Amino acid sequence: MAAERDVTGGGQLGRMFVHAAQRMGYRTVVLDPDAASPAAMAADHAIAGAYGDAEALAALARECDAITTEFENVPAASLRTLAASRPVAPAADAVAVCQHRALEKRAFADAGVACVPHARIESAADLDAVDPALLPGILKTSRLGYDGKGQVAVATLHALPAAWQRLGGVPCVLERRLALRAELSVIVARGADGRCVHLPVQQNLHRDGILAVTQVPAPGVAPEVAERAVADAMRVAARLGYVGVLCVEFFVLDDGSLVANEMAPRPHNSGHYSIDACDVSQFELQVRTLAGLPLVAPRLHSPAVMLNLLGDLWFDPAGAGPRIPDWDGVLALPGARLHLYGKAEPRPGRKMGHLTVTAADAATARRIALQAGERLGLAPF
Repeated sequence: MAAERDVTGGGQLGRMFVHAAQRMGYRTVVLDPDAASPAAMAADHAIAGAYGDAEALAALARECDAITTEFENVPAASLRTLAASRPVAPAADAVAVCQHRALEKRAFADAGVACVPHARIESAADLDAVDPALLPGILKTSRLGYDGKGQVAVATLHALPAAWQRLGGVPCVLERRLALRAELSVIVARGADGRCVHLPVQQNLHRDGILAVTQVPAPGVAPEVAERAVADAMRVAARLGYVGVLCVEFFVLDDGSLVANEMAPRPHNSGHYSIDACDVSQFELQVRTLAGLPLVAPRLHSPAVMLNLLGDLWFDPAGAGPRIPDWDGVLALPGARLHLYGKAEPRPGRKMGHLTVTAADAATARRIALQAGERLGLAPF
């Protein structure tokens, strides 16, 4: 196969998509403002340009047979422009929903999926109308928030106006803070023919709003809860008429009930383990949906734990300056597979890579992952 497959966005998700597409025989083109982005360095060809630049989009359309995206903040208008001449998956309308928290929650409701209790905040009048039962809560910008950015914890109604101003007075969503038993995610892939497959249910741990650990199979999650999460994610994808890879994140509450939190119209950090632990990764599923290839249900052949590697690891916590993480110590552990994303400059909070540990059973994978975390200086989980 020599057809060209494009990804808009040049980060690590695009890089891993490029690797999957090339392994299947496709040539790849990446559009990103940074010509040295992780995906651009791996692709067959890179176009340096803004996602809304008309000339860059025209060049992209000329060079590619089908187009996808690696993150949700590519302008939906750009995807619509590209879709006038090339297949684009996911479609602009679905991406636009995932770009706006309030529209996202409406999509959950339309699909019959319970979500976090919330209220839209778009004016001072909306502040006055907030139900006190939503406090304490978290105020989040409706757009452009990710990895804990664009959100403020709010304890009381009295503190709400100041929190809204702190976020710039932009449209927001106030979500009630819930008592959680676990955080889950489900990654589904849906084809243009409506066929839908999914990865195993993943259990996630976030620290400071950023994913830190993913465990598969999800420990301690009842089978009926996992089955409901998969069914809910598939209902959302069907309601959106979605084509591509979609991640839906869920909360399991203390009473055992399940609510949807948010979704991402792309492969997801919590699914990176699938490269090493499944016979079909989330990135191969992305290629298959884009190319119209058959979708097969991925098989988890090894229990796995994934550790997110942030730029903080490159800095001595005692303040002694930059350091190289103990890769030798980590790679000496059985089942440890290191993935670094080719980012030249480590920064605190920046996703630099991930480590996947696979083993014959979940307890062993967790034990070795804890050893790896200790050697890197990561907090235990």
